[in-house]
Amino acid sequence: MSNRPEDQNHLLPPSGLSSSPVRKVPKDYNFPRSVCDLVGRTPLLELARVGNGSRLLIKLECFNPTGSAKIRMALAMVRSAERRGQIKPGYTIVELTSGNTGLGLALAAAQLGYKFIGVVDSHAAPWKLAAMKAYGAELIVVDGPSDRPSTMLRRKKAEEICSSSPYVWWPDQHNNPNNPLGYSHLAEELDSAISASIDVLVASVGTGGTLCGTARRLRELGHSLTTIGVEPEGSIIFGPPAGSYKQSGAGAPGGFPVGCNVDTEAIDQGLKINDVKAFATCRVLAREKGLMLGGTSGAAIYEALRQLPSFPAGTTMVVIACDAGEKYQNTIFDDRWMIANKLLSDIAEHQVSGMLRAFDDSIALSNRQTANLSRYWFTAEGASARGL
Repeated sequence: MSNRPEDQNHLLPPSGLSSSPVRKVPKDYNFPRSVCDLVGRTPLLELARVGNGSRLLIKLECFNPTGSAKIRMALAMVRSAERRGQIKPGYTIVELTSGNTGLGLALAAAQLGYKFIGVVDSHAAPWKLAAMKAYGAELIVVDGPSDRPSTMLRRKKAEEICSSSPYVWWPDQHNNPNNPLGYSHLAEELDSAISASIDVLVASVGTGGTLCGTARRLRELGHSLTTIGVEPEGSIIFGPPAGSYKQSGAGAPGGFPVGCNVDTEAIDQGLKINDVKAFATCRVLAREKGLMLGGTSGAAIYEALRQLPSFPAGTTMVVIACDAGEKYQNTIFDDRWMIANKLLSDIAEHQVSGMLRAFDDSIALSNRQTANLSRYWFTAEGASARGL
């Protein structure tokens, strides 16, 4: 029997192993040295599959720093301006934003040595405004006479700020060509991750950079795809009528001149989804799939779920989910806010839940049919049919 104290038994090496200390082997890792280096390489999730082999994949851009795809184009615009000498350390960046582009620019400014002024309105989610301040941004709030986004007034304010100093740079995200170019890497990530051809690409449309930039690069890489652009009902990108909407980060209000980054030739279908359906989709995805996504992602996924069964067998459809849902806990995921704004609908949520169940039922039916065919194949009748 051992005479070692009982409380030291845990220090003994496992039987058969040397008691000499383990030598640590140094490893030379190239760790990221800036949060900006963490942008991209976001995951893909298969949300739904049809019994005929078609599938719906979600590109979860909420895993980017700032929880949004917009950080991609924000960095692309700033870095291009640096290369061109349009901006130098100590300059101020100003942009009108509903939140996500502002978050990306605020983060880029903090990391690269600039100041950032975001021209915002009360339409932006409070979480986004607070986060921009946390990154060191200055916010100028410009509200209009109605509850619609005050895009035109904010644009005028940005112009005033730019004209007041030669050390201010305005990216103008709606017309800056580096906005869509900023999504080239997103397209390349999809091309690398998906072995099959990407047949359908779905995304919400605001500046147009996400959908048009990604689609353009995917087509250059050899994907013959159909593009579906989704905007809020009440937005005028795909035509009138104008109206109010609560989806933040997509669309354009009445009277706003749609920027050149909305490439209509690159968009095969331009559709409008109302707030009720968009937000119902967000709420169901959170409850049933553990996905908390923003309203514009909900709109895009709603349309993808609706259309996927109508495409040929074996279709690969990808939705770019641009925005995280945690930013909307006091709006989309708050029953009181939803009721106050007449947006809570059990019927719409039941419809979305039903679409998700229908895909599961389609798979189960396909599996039963395959199993029945396999059993038949080995019966005497099946053998006779095969000429055996």
